[in-house]
Formats: sequence, C-alpha cells, structure tokens
Amino acid sequence: MDSSDLVRILVINPGSTTTKIAIYENAICVFLKTLHHSIVDLAAYPSIADQYAFRRKSILNQLDMEGLSLDEVHVVIGRGGLTYPLESGVYLINALMVQHCREGVMGIHASNLGSMIAYDIAQEHPGMMALIADPVVTDEMDGIARVSGHPLFTRRSIFHALNQKAVARQHAMKVGQSYEELDLIVVHLGGGISVGVHQHGRVIDVNNALDGEGPFSPERSGSLPVGDLVKLCFSGKYNYDEVMAMISGNGGYVAYLGTNDAREVELAVRRGDEKATFYHEAMAYQISKYVGEMATVLKGRIDGILITGGIAFDRRLMSLIRERVEFIAPVSVYAGQDELKALAMNALMVARGEIEPRVYDGSELK
Repeated sequence: MDSSDLVRILVINPGSTTTKIAIYENAICVFLKTLHHSIVDLAAYPSIADQYAFRRKSILNQLDMEGLSLDEVHVVIGRGGLTYPLESGVYLINALMVQHCREGVMGIHASNLGSMIAYDIAQEHPGMMALIADPVVTDEMDGIARVSGHPLFTRRSIFHALNQKAVARQHAMKVGQSYEELDLIVVHLGGGISVGVHQHGRVIDVNNALDGEGPFSPERSGSLPVGDLVKLCFSGKYNYDEVMAMISGNGGYVAYLGTNDAREVELAVRRGDEKATFYHEAMAYQISKYVGEMATVLKGRIDGILITGGIAFDRRLMSLIRERVEFIAPVSVYAGQDELKALAMNALMVARGEIEPRVYDGSELK
C-alpha cells in the first residue's frame, strides 16, 4: 500500500477490567469503545489467559452491533504482552508469541490477551496482518543498568514502552528535532509508574514497573526496604500470593488510603484531607527522587523531562514534581495516554511500507 490507499486498522488494548477497541481509517479514529468487564464476570475465569474466549467474543459482538465488518480491516494490532524481552519496534504476531503470552513466560498480565486475540482474528481473515508494537517487555537497557548487586538477580525492563516512546516522539516533533537526537527522562504515571532514560532513541535504563520497582504508585508498593521484606516473607504470616499482592495490586495508595483511584486522592487533597495530602506529597517526592537518580545516567545532560499518563492531569502533583526536578531540565507535561492511537500509527507505518515489521523468535533477549 502507498500513502494514497485507505488502510483500516482494528486496535485492541486489554486492561485489567476493560478492553479498549478502535477502528482507524489511516490516522483518523472512526470508532472507539471501552468494553467494561465486571469483577463478577472475570471471577468466573481461573486465570487471565482463560479470559481469552470471553474477551474475544465481547469484541466481536460489539463490532457486530456497530455494523463494522472485519472483512474491511487490513491490519489488526494488539497491545503487546509479556513475551521474552525484545527490542523496540513493530512485530508480526506468530504462533510462538501467542504461546508465550498464554504461558506467561515473563509474567501474567491482561496485555497478554492483546496478541492472542489479534492473532486469532487475523487467522480467520486471510490477508489481514496481525501486529504488536513496543510491548511492555521492550528491552534496550545497557548492560551496566542490569546489574542488581548480586549475580542471582538481574534488573529487568518492564515498563510503559508504548506510551513513553509515543510521547517522546511527539515531544521531538514539537521541538523540531528527531527522537533519536534527544536525551530525555520520561515519566509515565498510571496504575504503575515507570521512569525511563531515553538516550538517542533507546531506553537505556528504566524501573520494572510491573513488579513495583521505583516510586510507589496507586496500586504498587515501589521499592521496599529489602531487609524488612525478607523478614516479612519468612514470618509465616503471609504466603507467596499475599506478598506479591502487597507489592503489585494492593500497594501504594491502596495500602495507605484504601483506593487505587488517583482522582479520589486528588479530590481528598483539595478537601484538605491531611492523610491524603501527606501520601500525595510522598508520591511526588518519590517520583522526583527517581527522576534525579535517572538524571545521573545521562550525566545531567538532559534535553527535557516529560511527564505523561492519566495522573499527569493532577496539576497539584505536577507542581510538586516541578519544584524538585525543574533544575535538572525543562519539564513538559503530556497528560493522559493514547495507546490506541500509538498502536494505530505503528500499524499504519507498516501497512504503508514505511517500516518493516520484525519477527519474534522467542530468543531476542532471554
């Protein structure tokens, strides 16, 4: 296809309790829907992988209700899941990738369903291409950044790669430079928080946001005192699943304030709630401290600090972070996240032959 051809793209982004879908015609979104899945519905499935048929049916039913035919779709692109680590880019979904997502070779997450569903839909429609782009396991870390402090442990790159990369490219266009020319620190603020060092188009260091490393977030604990964590693990009071839930799911705001909704915390702060205000400021403090830590990776030569994600709409939090980090580099806020658009634009570039999709073989960065 060339730039004059119409490319129809189906985008699929599964979240913990939602599945977002969209239809793009070239760069224009012509259909957008968030499918909400109740806790009761999801409780019927023992694992996230078991939700596959339910989520797929929900998508197909919705498209059918809207009168949208898959026969007119050229590309389907899903949110990439927890396969083995791989380089940034766009990948063709193959059977091996689907198998690894189903098995959870690097962990279990709703994003694993993105490639599974997209692959299945494409298999039923000859000529349709199935893709993922910049999945959460995107790994461009320098070797020195992988060192943990003990040879039994290696630091891993699991973060909001899709949104971080998209925002970095957006910022580069805004300042009239290419992404590959800039050195940036990008902060994604959502249910998890990731802080990435982008050096000339590569994320050479980043915290493992899935396991709660780094600053605490609405539902992740962040990096915990190691000695105390070890003592808790061997106290006999908690099992493996309970400890993991403390770190990811029931940490952060959930543990301190009983909610994972950052908007609720923001409103409580506005009302003058002292407890909410304290932990709101503590989150800003930890985020800022991690930005400062990452600034040393680039030896202080930083073109900009970019803050994105849903929590970036919180102006008070942004002000608190600016106060601590703006001496390092100019701060730009790109509130919200448009992962659907980012996925669609990657698919469009492949369809038009502007970039070549990579092939996943499961051995990229084991």
